[in-house]
Amino acid sequence: MSALETPMFRQYLELKAGHQDALLFFRMGDFYELFFDDARVAAEACELTLTSRNKNAPDPIPMAGVPHHAAKGYIQTLIRLGHKVAIADQVEDPKKAKGIVKREVVRVVSPGVLMDLEDLSPRENCWLVGLLPNGVNWGLALLDVSTGDLRVTELANREEALEELQRCGASELILPEALAEEEAIVSAIQGKPVTWLNEEAFDVRAGRDQLCHRFEVQDLGAFGCDGLNTSLGAAGALLSYASSNSQSSLAHLTSIRAYSVSGHMVIDETTRRNLELTHPLYGRGRAGSLLGHIDRSITSMGGRLLKEWLLYPLLDRSAIAARHDAVETICAQRALRSDSRDQLRQVADVERIGSKLAQGTAHARDLVALRRSLEALPALMVPLKVEASLAHLVPTDLGATIAQEIAHWLVDEPPTATTEGGLIRSGVDPELDELVRLAREGKGAIAAIEEEERIAADIPSLKVKYNKVFGYFIEITRANLHKVPEHYIRKQTLTNAERFITPELKEFEEKVLGADERRKVLEYHHFVALRERLQDRLPLLKDLSARVAQVDAFAGLAELAVDCRYVRPDLVEESTLQIEAGRHPVVERQSLGEAFVPNDLQLDDRDRRLVILTGPNMSGKSTIMRQVALIAILAQIGSFVPAEAATIGVCDRVFTRVGASDDIRSGRSTFMVEMSETANILRHATSRSLVLLDEIGRGTSTYDGLSIAWAVAESIATRIGCRGIFATHYHEMVELASSCTGVCNLSVAVSVWGERIIFLRRLEEG
Repeated sequence: MSALETPMFRQYLELKAGHQDALLFFRMGDFYELFFDDARVAAEACELTLTSRNKNAPDPIPMAGVPHHAAKGYIQTLIRLGHKVAIADQVEDPKKAKGIVKREVVRVVSPGVLMDLEDLSPRENCWLVGLLPNGVNWGLALLDVSTGDLRVTELANREEALEELQRCGASELILPEALAEEEAIVSAIQGKPVTWLNEEAFDVRAGRDQLCHRFEVQDLGAFGCDGLNTSLGAAGALLSYASSNSQSSLAHLTSIRAYSVSGHMVIDETTRRNLELTHPLYGRGRAGSLLGHIDRSITSMGGRLLKEWLLYPLLDRSAIAARHDAVETICAQRALRSDSRDQLRQVADVERIGSKLAQGTAHARDLVALRRSLEALPALMVPLKVEASLAHLVPTDLGATIAQEIAHWLVDEPPTATTEGGLIRSGVDPELDELVRLAREGKGAIAAIEEEERIAADIPSLKVKYNKVFGYFIEITRANLHKVPEHYIRKQTLTNAERFITPELKEFEEKVLGADERRKVLEYHHFVALRERLQDRLPLLKDLSARVAQVDAFAGLAELAVDCRYVRPDLVEESTLQIEAGRHPVVERQSLGEAFVPNDLQLDDRDRRLVILTGPNMSGKSTIMRQVALIAILAQIGSFVPAEAATIGVCDRVFTRVGASDDIRSGRSTFMVEMSETANILRHATSRSLVLLDEIGRGTSTYDGLSIAWAVAESIATRIGCRGIFATHYHEMVELASSCTGVCNLSVAVSVWGERIIFLRRLEEG
């Protein structure tokens, strides 16, 4: 019989058949084993030794394994590389099994549905994203299993859908198989983990029914989902996928939120990258990005919310003003700002603790952290009631009863393990108290028994010890074996000693160990019951976490404004942009060997729509353009801005074409990338947009380049009529101001001192 015909391999192949797109971790004793191509992939990715099973056969089976207690680290490595892992565990006691031990896939871990929330970056969402076309529009759904956040939106066309896909930053994509044939889709998602599902998984009616059943409603109108269809099919696919993989009901998912991209400023991927909104152009992490600079939040929840605000600036002036009001209130009151931030330091990630509660993975320390967080809320929230701009953030229920119940049951410093006892307070269960007393007193009596036996046997070195195999025993060195009493029963012989038991010691062991085991079982029972009761309060915890996140984000923006001397911008309806002594928020904080020079700028919809900006290389043109865009974005997320004063007409889109780059992978040169991005701007900019272009027309002949630059600038100034800055080395472009209404000239000043050229970094007319 070949290896593949054995019962074990038949079981393996059956489980693998149901998870072809995942690496199967197959539990065998103390190891998880991988076979065939799974073994090759894991061995290379995790630097494991690749061996083989049935080595002497003509076709040995590739095999690699990891110890079960260390599997988490290997799984994390594979997930970071974009793989999916199916975990097949033994689901029956090997001692009771008849034949081969039964195994089942108990969880599928993927980049969007992780095994452990500690694997996640605290300030980043982990979005599982579904996308579904219906021939007219595109439905998009986002699900963060770690927070229970589900959102849906519908886009008018493929281009909008791909733009939103880029903006949300998907950790994993769930797509219908038909989209695998669309080149634009495949190109846009290159490098992202994707699971392709059949069309049935995206059934719109089934998705709606699933959501209505989950939220116990007849329709989804109360959630703002009236008129949505396609996105509900995508949402249903995400829910089924996440629930199946996590083997969880996702009880923390208690609502769905519909949103519209038309309510937010559009910032395309090129602009986000050029402006370094969330990541620097060079390097990893947040350091050097706008987000890395402005994020002064204390909690992880506040950090995630601020990133969302930065990616989705508002268009509604009243909503923006409400955020400015909140920041201004906290700025003006030093004590309120300081006290709020002190209390926020006591608040854990309530949102993700709620997720762990829902999935039954929260341990006792999570619940104690939740209790302490809730206990800090009155001091955080109550002072906000008297502030008109903040009172709406104060909930009617601060979760005091939840904190009291946790405090009633759990000790202040519980162990991490939930099955080893030490979790439950004394006094809450008389039976448990008695078991604890028996265990404690029994263990305390060991020293007395040991001393009695030493005296009775006249063996000073006699010791009473314990291990899990033999329980309690008496150990006597070989030199004293002639003194061993007759009633001692030999249990084990060692090289230099022998071990014995006595009837009295055995009786004592049964009493102590029995009490200790019963105590552990009873404590675990109480803990699980508490965890299950708290699941009924998940909607409240979600509401509290959302309010805390907002308070944290506002307090952080207020701290930023005070620390960096930011001012409240004036948002107006007119298409204007007036900045007095504006500064680049990131560059001004860097040590570059010179003081940062602020600059004024005035744009409007009449005489100063488009600025032709000239100046030598290294003079600071790109920095000035970027700071204008960042000031506009900061203003519309509700932040104060780095300037002495700012009046800004709301921008519906911000475009930047700054710097040179190519796309060799797609066969596009620097010039081709530049022209494609410029065409995108000309196609989508409106009269309410802000356009910032740098050195358009490079990479071709001077006359062709000048012609392109002139045509682009003229189109922005006359056809589109939006606010813009056009930086160029083509000095002929300054003549556009005399022939085209709405164009003006600015230059970056330089000075010559002897043979030195000094960059003044200052904007001047002309």
